[in-house]
Amino acid sequence: MLKQTILFIIRLLVGGLFIFSGLIKVNDPVGTAIKLEEYFDVFSNDIASFFVHFKEIALPLAVFLVVTEVVLGVMLILGVRLRLTVWALGLMIVFFTFLTFYSAYFNKVTDCGCFGDAIKLTPWESFTKDVILLVLIGILFLFRKDLPNQHRPWAHRIAFGSLAVSFIIAITAIRNLPFIDFRAYKEGVNINTAMQPSAPLKYSYIMKKGEELLEFDQYPTDESLEFVEMKLLNEEALPKISDFAVWNDEGTFTEQILQGKKLVILVTNMSKINTDHLGKIDELLAGIVGTSIEPVLVAASSMEEIEQLVKSRKWQVTSYQGDATVIKTIMRSNPGTMLLSEGVVIKKYHYLNTPTAAEVKELLPS
Repeated sequence: MLKQTILFIIRLLVGGLFIFSGLIKVNDPVGTAIKLEEYFDVFSNDIASFFVHFKEIALPLAVFLVVTEVVLGVMLILGVRLRLTVWALGLMIVFFTFLTFYSAYFNKVTDCGCFGDAIKLTPWESFTKDVILLVLIGILFLFRKDLPNQHRPWAHRIAFGSLAVSFIIAITAIRNLPFIDFRAYKEGVNINTAMQPSAPLKYSYIMKKGEELLEFDQYPTDESLEFVEMKLLNEEALPKISDFAVWNDEGTFTEQILQGKKLVILVTNMSKINTDHLGKIDELLAGIVGTSIEPVLVAASSMEEIEQLVKSRKWQVTSYQGDATVIKTIMRSNPGTMLLSEGVVIKKYHYLNTPTAAEVKELLPS
């Protein structure tokens, strides 16, 4: 009886964590795909070059992984085909533990994306979490013959339903934007404010005198002391956004893009840009001509490629370059549009949902 109780508690803990983790990532499978691409880049350089080819299927792989997490968690808690479920969870956690260990030990991917953008863990925190899960799933595996299987039809229907619902949510998020935006550039954020510390940054100074280490709140004037390091005491006050910047051949224009009313077209990858729906952007840009709304294009590309796109579409826009990682963080669509008012993110749109000029004028009134 005690054994069954302990095994059930472990099932609840492991299953609940997998469901929680999976649902967060089902909300944003494109973000999971971006994280997988980072791993494939690292593996192609450090392990074998063929890993680079997996980048082409990163998105379907991401959907498979996040949906599987949810479904396996549900099956584990309900007791549906438990032996098969424990085997699948074991293989999955071994894979995840390898990824997080590789990230932590070699400091390659500093955020595993275990909980998407909702909860940030350091590489070693992620690895520790996976080791704990590995132990718990290992216990279930050792006692898998003692696990009861649920044969009632309702349990199987719920498990199948979780598969269908998770898959539909994932596809909907891909074809639109994440339902819940956990990123630093979510709607309502003032980028100007987010780029500033929330409070004055406080430091301590570690100095060395002989073999003794001394710590000071202010940098000491004693020239006999040897500087060792400076430690930040209030990391929570660091800017939420530290990497936002736009530029072109004439210089940096980060301040300018965060002033006034801007319609920003974002392109994460020029070679993979979806051209089927650019006509909607053509109409949008034509519809805001003569208003106080300034159209801007920011792309992670060379200026030659940017100018070629602008010329081919006959867009009257100010063009800037941006960092690919930053643009992917802002926009999960290629291309996508974002409305800014004095640096505040008013609205973001997937290319399938490009707004009309009338909608933009209503959100950014003159």
